[in-house]
Amino acid sequence: MSKSKKNILSKPILRRKKPINIIKKNSEINILNKEHLIKLYQEMLLIRRFEEKAGQLYGMGSIGGFCHLYIGQEAVVVGMQSVSKEGDSVITSYRDHGHMLACGMDPKGVMAELTGREGGYSKGKGGSMHMFSKDKNFYGGHGIVGAQVPIGVGLAFSHKYKNDGFVCMTYLGDGAVNQGQVYESFNMSALWNLPVIFIIENNKYGMGTSVDRASAGSSLADRGKAYGIPGVEVDGMNVFSVREAGKEALDFTRSGKGPYILEMKTYRYRGHSMSDPAKYRTRTEVDAVRQQKDCIENLKEVLQENKVTDQELKNIDSEIKSLVTNASDFALESKLPDENELLTDIYL
Repeated sequence: MSKSKKNILSKPILRRKKPINIIKKNSEINILNKEHLIKLYQEMLLIRRFEEKAGQLYGMGSIGGFCHLYIGQEAVVVGMQSVSKEGDSVITSYRDHGHMLACGMDPKGVMAELTGREGGYSKGKGGSMHMFSKDKNFYGGHGIVGAQVPIGVGLAFSHKYKNDGFVCMTYLGDGAVNQGQVYESFNMSALWNLPVIFIIENNKYGMGTSVDRASAGSSLADRGKAYGIPGVEVDGMNVFSVREAGKEALDFTRSGKGPYILEMKTYRYRGHSMSDPAKYRTRTEVDAVRQQKDCIENLKEVLQENKVTDQELKNIDSEIKSLVTNASDFALESKLPDENELLTDIYL
């Protein structure tokens, strides 16, 4: 992080600024009508409210094991999914609830899996980090850092082998980019010209370590240069910038030109997981990002400029909260898996 950026983040924010200029100047906003803008807002707000509820349930002891929340990063996956095609595949790491919802997975099934119930997507046996939906082309949810990247390359190989015209969007974090298997995946995908987009969600901290302390070089988007893979940095807090860069990457990859890297500059508001007090950064830093760059609040202001009333926004929020409450009630009222499930879906 540059000295100037550190100075910005160290100053207390007394009031919310206007939407960042990049949103107003971005060409994407000019091609979206009011209904499209509302849909983007609904999808990001669903992830935000779902994750807030998941955090509450974890605090109540209703969710066991690990739980990594996506709060703050909603624009990345919503923006990418909004420009993808039905049939494109998605794979990600353990910070995965937002990706599931953006892929169209039922919030009830996701919440039921989080609470370990038989109505969950993995029958209550996978929990937060390991649930899948072949119907929605979502292939996890993986708990080992970087392990999903070579699997994403395998999915891309499948798309090329079948010649189905689809792309695999492989998400990874800034903490995973230094894993050896990531570079083996870059090499193989470039050699075989595979339809895969590596989406690096750079939320600035790998667990509790700043990316500036853990990664040499000024840009994670450049990590594929040695393999001839193009990469760009994107404002991951701006859903319009994500859409614009996503379209370019998808068109490039879908046309048979091979892999592509998108480094999404984003930010998570909560700790690495629910057990992380996040003492490695200041409250001033987090509040500054919330006040200046929050993806949902900035989109809300764009909606207001497009004649969406405060009452309409309140109604949307109420509907989303009701949807999340219903998902929570469904999960908590569902049965725990039968003991016989311990021996199903496993290799003996």
